[in-house]
Amino acid sequence: MKITILCVGKIKEAFYRDAIAEFEKRLSRYCKLEIIEVADEQTPDNASDAMQTQIRDKEGERLLAKLKEESFVATLEIAGRKMDSVAFSRFIENAAVKGKGQIMFVIGGSLGLSEAVCKKSDQAISFSDMTFPHQLMRVILCEQIYRGFRIMHGEPYHK
Repeated sequence: MKITILCVGKIKEAFYRDAIAEFEKRLSRYCKLEIIEVADEQTPDNASDAMQTQIRDKEGERLLAKLKEESFVATLEIAGRKMDSVAFSRFIENAAVKGKGQIMFVIGGSLGLSEAVCKKSDQAISFSDMTFPHQLMRVILCEQIYRGFRIMHGEPYHK
């Protein structure tokens, strides 16, 4: 199975990069993990609603250009479906069974995802009602994917 994390912006902090690299290494026995980054837009302080929409739309165009038609697309959105780790594991397994062969998780930039990207989603997922920095969300997503594969294979995991 191939899993792609499609996200806006680069990870600047070494501790986030190190955590992601660790989960990439752990996941290599279960799947092929690919991380694709698209450029983010500078967001001025006190940006108007119209400017924020424009920024999300520009980032969204870059994300849409990287989406693959044959992929199952899961967007990370606060208003998405909430699930526990066991349900998330089943979600990964079921998405793979749907015959697409690849799951693409999409993480927006600091302002979130454009409406156009959300419309392309096969499943919106929420990890919390809280807002997380998009760099940290990448680490959390990698950890949950790893945990999901451990659950799927009946292997022990930290509860």
